[in-house]
Amino acid sequence: MDATEFRRRGKEMVDLIADYLENIEQRPVYPDVEPGYLRSLIPEEAPEESETYEDVVKDIERVIMPGAASPACTELETVMMDWLGKMLKLPEDFIAGTHGQGGGVIQGTASEATLVALLAARSRAVRMILASDPQRPETGITSKLVAYSSDQAHCSVERAGMIAGVRMKKIPTEQSDKYAVQGETLRRMIQEDKAAGLIPFYFCATLGTTPSCAFDHITELGPICNAEKIWMHIDAAYAGSSFICPEFRPLLNGIEFADSFNFNPHKWLLVNFDCSTMWVRKRSDLIGAFKMDPLYLKHDHQESGLVTDYRHWQIPLGRRFRSLKMWFVFRMYGLKGLQDYIRKHVELAKEFESLVRADQRFEISADVVLGLVCFRLKGSNEVNETLLKRINNGRKIHLVPCQLSGQFVLRFAVCARTTESRHIREAWRLITQLAEEVMQELPH
Repeated sequence: MDATEFRRRGKEMVDLIADYLENIEQRPVYPDVEPGYLRSLIPEEAPEESETYEDVVKDIERVIMPGAASPACTELETVMMDWLGKMLKLPEDFIAGTHGQGGGVIQGTASEATLVALLAARSRAVRMILASDPQRPETGITSKLVAYSSDQAHCSVERAGMIAGVRMKKIPTEQSDKYAVQGETLRRMIQEDKAAGLIPFYFCATLGTTPSCAFDHITELGPICNAEKIWMHIDAAYAGSSFICPEFRPLLNGIEFADSFNFNPHKWLLVNFDCSTMWVRKRSDLIGAFKMDPLYLKHDHQESGLVTDYRHWQIPLGRRFRSLKMWFVFRMYGLKGLQDYIRKHVELAKEFESLVRADQRFEISADVVLGLVCFRLKGSNEVNETLLKRINNGRKIHLVPCQLSGQFVLRFAVCARTTESRHIREAWRLITQLAEEVMQELPH
């Protein structure tokens, strides 16, 4: 959709909204549909090929308006999470429309999903211990709980531990292991903590860390967590979108051991912020942690098993109709269109990597797996800090740094929808020009 069509479609959408408001008194104040009405009106999976905007808009009246705003809001979300889960080839345990006990929910951010999983894990751990030792005081349990994450994990994981009131330990990683958490390291820390009287209960694995896009070895880590009854949450906030491509799906191998999994379509799957998709293996674990049913929130179908009450799957009680934008994107791009978009960004990152490797003044600091390139000038941290300031002060491109093994590293991320090869080459021209200036200013 180019700018001209976008203007036209925007005006059409305003007309659609205005017509709705103008004729609202002709509509029922409460929907006359049965639970589960929506699933039969749309396909079981996302389309392979793109569909027309006209077809999607026509379906608003046919599919959405009979159940507007709820139950359509809830039911479309359940189906869209199943669509996306199937695109990722998640195990059936995580798909709602199966005989499994799991399902998906849209959270606001990955930070929120990490906290929700942590709170559910804490609740489950306490229940399990009290089941075998009912006389034990709950405060005596929570004070001994310990959670784990990589030292490369996003700071939101540590923050979740702070909010939940549990200690969070960072697992050290090494450059030789490509900054990935190793199974043996986690196993050793668990045994040491258990020997000290602590209760390990939660591990947040990361697929695509913020600093370098590293991938924890969940095929090793998952069985350890399962054996120790530790909740394993997988945070793939950025990288998760790439798993819809068969060539990148192996990065998710080990998902069958996870209790929950999350990534952000608003980062790399063309869905506007906010849209953070989270799946759980057992929805009862979430519901058990968050369920409250005051009279003013009760409804006729809540105990029927036919309705998903997403208020029990999240921190806030209220929620927006976030699945509608997923429905539009999945249909207008199709699975193939979304895969092409991901592949193009990875190719552009590889192009930038090749430019860096061809210049002897620079070095690559971590494996380039997806759309992130970690690089630096050979030399001191101070030189690289100076270079970064020059780049960002120029306001033509913007880079965010990281620390890897004590080194100050520049991060080049390909993430804009309209990025082309010419933008990569122009960015590199600017970087090398500024690098030359910085190096000339060094004392000889």
